[in-house]
Amino acid sequence: MKRNMSNLDRIIRVIVAALFAYLYFGGIVTGGFGIALLVIAVVFVLTSIVGFCPLYVLFKTSTLKK
Repeated sequence: MKRNMSNLDRIIRVIVAALFAYLYFGGIVTGGFGIALLVIAVVFVLTSIVGFCPLYVLFKTSTLKK
């Protein structure tokens, strides 16, 4: 897997993931929607760690400057 995410993109994803986790664990968002947000948060953190987003490949884009 070749990196296709810039550092700014990775930082934003971690911040959004933390927000989603806060909303779920704080009891603000519950039920199925809360679980969906938690799953998205996990995906955001994993893609941020790896620096690779499969959706970017699908849409043939990259935020990483060459």
